[in-house]
Amino acid sequence: MASALRIVLGLVLLGLLALALLWALTFAGYGFLLSANQRAPEPVRPAIAFAPLTDESLADPDNPTKVFRVDLARVEALHPLSREELAGLTAAHLLSLNQEELDQLYARLTAGPIPDGPYWGDLMFARGDSMDVRIEEILGGIGGRIAETKTELAELAGRSLWKGKLFDRDERELRNFVENLRPLRALVDDPGALPTVWVPREGPLARVVPSTRVWLLFPAKLHCGQSLLDGRRESIIIDYAYSDGIAGYQPNPDALAGRHGLRIRDEIRMVRPGLYLGRAYLHKAFLLNFVLENPDVAEAGRAGFLAGEPVAEDCWPGEQGRQSASLR
Repeated sequence: MASALRIVLGLVLLGLLALALLWALTFAGYGFLLSANQRAPEPVRPAIAFAPLTDESLADPDNPTKVFRVDLARVEALHPLSREELAGLTAAHLLSLNQEELDQLYARLTAGPIPDGPYWGDLMFARGDSMDVRIEEILGGIGGRIAETKTELAELAGRSLWKGKLFDRDERELRNFVENLRPLRALVDDPGALPTVWVPREGPLARVVPSTRVWLLFPAKLHCGQSLLDGRRESIIIDYAYSDGIAGYQPNPDALAGRHGLRIRDEIRMVRPGLYLGRAYLHKAFLLNFVLENPDVAEAGRAGFLAGEPVAEDCWPGEQGRQSASLR
């Protein structure tokens, strides 16, 4: 059970920080996780529509028991989202959704502009999915069964280490940042050479200490590309495959996320200014969801977004664009 727990905890950051968490557990122990006291915002379901999980209008005459998932283009046609609805969504709303609902929401978004600057992050596994099946699918049948109850602990571990991403829009690069490097030091070749930056702090401590120093790990390239979920329009791709040319790159641990390691690939789309919904993949197998948020960008862009000002689309928005509804 102990080894299985290390696997699931390591996978939390494989989508975002490669194998950092697995090593952190090895060298820092479980006490760090239990004392981290990191909690997700209280989930509150958003007041937006979702399609049924299955499409009853479709049937296979040769297999009457076959279940058809609803087509994502049909979801957007039947339940388009207005800007008012999107502007009202928060990270806490997204944390309350199950995986099918997150998929349906993601499919009704466009990429929007490539972000710039610091974005605070949160993550969540697919609600209702069997963690043991997901892990065995990704890792090719590694032994051991992970109970579904371990998901919350895995998310807790992820929040304890991964804090978000720092985007460099001009260079089309990003780096993941962690606020506490101590549990990861054994993983890093030269901790003293790691780049650091001061970013605005989130949470209650922001009133006392408005900024915090973070360490930058796992650089990645930014580009537009086809979504692995919804190919009707592009997403912003966070690609770790060729990050060895980025300044500050260290083979250990950065190579673990790249083309010779676990081949991490993230993709994001904009919910509203300052808030992005993301999907993390490992070897092209979906691993987890994450959100990225910058309150300053949100505040600056809210009025224009609600007023119907055009959204800067850095990626291809599809032949028909995003369908939008008007609230009545």
